[in-house]
Amino acid sequence: MIYIVLSVLFNTVLFIILKLFSKFNINTVQALVVNYFVAFSMGLFFSEEAFDYSKIIEKQWYPGSLMLGFLFIGVFYATAITSQRNGLSVASVASKMSVIIPICFGVILFNDSVGIAKIIGILMALVAVYFTSKKEKGAVADSKNLLYPILVFFGAGAIDTSLKILQNDYLPENEISLFSSHTFLMAFFVGVPIIGVNILKNKIKMEGKNMLAGIVLGIPNYFSLYYLIKMLDSEVFESSTIFTIHNVAIVMVSTLVGILFFNEKISSRNAIGIAMALVAIFLVTS
Repeated sequence: MIYIVLSVLFNTVLFIILKLFSKFNINTVQALVVNYFVAFSMGLFFSEEAFDYSKIIEKQWYPGSLMLGFLFIGVFYATAITSQRNGLSVASVASKMSVIIPICFGVILFNDSVGIAKIIGILMALVAVYFTSKKEKGAVADSKNLLYPILVFFGAGAIDTSLKILQNDYLPENEISLFSSHTFLMAFFVGVPIIGVNILKNKIKMEGKNMLAGIVLGIPNYFSLYYLIKMLDSEVFESSTIFTIHNVAIVMVSTLVGILFFNEKISSRNAIGIAMALVAIFLVTS
């Protein structure tokens, strides 16, 4: 249970840092790429094994880690474009509603139990995520721009599902730090040419404040992935239950942080969402 709490905690810290990016006019792309290198370095520091690439490519989890590196960057870009074209609430809902994908795979691949209470809880959790995430008025997806919310939905779901499969079948517990470190390194390598193109195309420079923001973001980002894998590895609950609790808790806590520290207004829809989330957690864990 402690790993669920820690994963939710570090994901909430990420939410706070990203929220502050706009306040300090941080270039998100630059900060994100620096963040991946910092997260990679954190993995090196905590890893029980030396970072020997000739041995890493022989690991069973190597192809999956490589794929996740691309997914991390790709989903981020799709989320950014969705936020710009369809609104922040659409991006948030698309990302969080993707929890249905690992839940379905948990039932299919890992034979998770499916009872009436659990099904009601999962459905209620999805509605709760939608209600809690919906903060903008009039943020309706343009049918011409539905591609990016769809990419966010399937991309975020693919990340969670891949992590569960890798953790369950290919990733020893003593290699979690090494795996996390390598995954962040792959994301960094993918991000570097993106920054290069961005600099040349838009004639912008790497700024110190963006690099500092990336460093601040990279530390909790490493722990968010590390404790997510540890959470899946603990097997306190079935994977479908864990993903439901995890995503709903992140939405709830992030919403409460926004209300308490960023003066965000809570609507009756948000309040209903939070109440439904609490009931959903009770149902899926009972």
